Amino acid sequence: MSFRRVVALAGLLAAGSIQAETAAPHAVAGDAKAGEAKAAACGACHGSDGNSTDKQYPKLAGQQADYIARQLALFKSSARNNPIMLGFASTLSDQDMHDVGAFFATKQATPGNGDQALKARGEQLWRSGDVKRGVPACMSCHGPSGRGNPGSGYPQIAGQWTDYVVVKLKDWQNGTTWGEDDRAKIMPEIAKRLSEQDVNAVASYAEGLHTSKPVATASAQ
Repeated sequence: MSFRRVVALAGLLAAGSIQAETAAPHAVAGDAKAGEAKAAACGACHGSDGNSTDKQYPKLAGQQADYIARQLALFKSSARNNPIMLGFASTLSDQDMHDVGAFFATKQATPGNGDQALKARGEQLWRSGDVKRGVPACMSCHGPSGRGNPGSGYPQIAGQWTDYVVVKLKDWQNGTTWGEDDRAKIMPEIAKRLSEQDVNAVASYAEGLHTSKPVATASAQ
């Protein structure tokens, strides 16, 4: 996929012109109160409020409800391969997934700490990308502050653990995909164009970003 194709797809998705084939229906409204009980089992890895303490597990606090529901659906269908998450997701209904997402969306992600030695390159990739490598600016999809784009399903990654983001970027470099729709194919194409130093730099920069308010869910807009 060419650089222009990647940028064009990202732009269309951000504008809502393309709907992901496997996206959870936006018509399903999550109930945060109901989701609190349903998310109890998630706390062992992700923290009771969605702020994990083990850096191999992503923070879910403040994440978009629809994004969380979509990922749970991908785990349940094995489009996103993770044996542990498959076990949890396989017991959830579509409504359960949206309720869990709604619960974590109400929480506040804890601020992260980026590596200052990597900040310059990380900020360059985040704000401007790298045309020579065919890498679009991260903020074109995830926003200047890393809060994501609820309408098109781009997740919040501000404050996310560097370790987790590095692992995901390397997975994508190695050919991992989370589905067959256009949205799922964008990050693998971008990740393959990043050097190891770039992976570490942009992941660290993302962790150093953080928000002051929880991200609004797409269904609430």
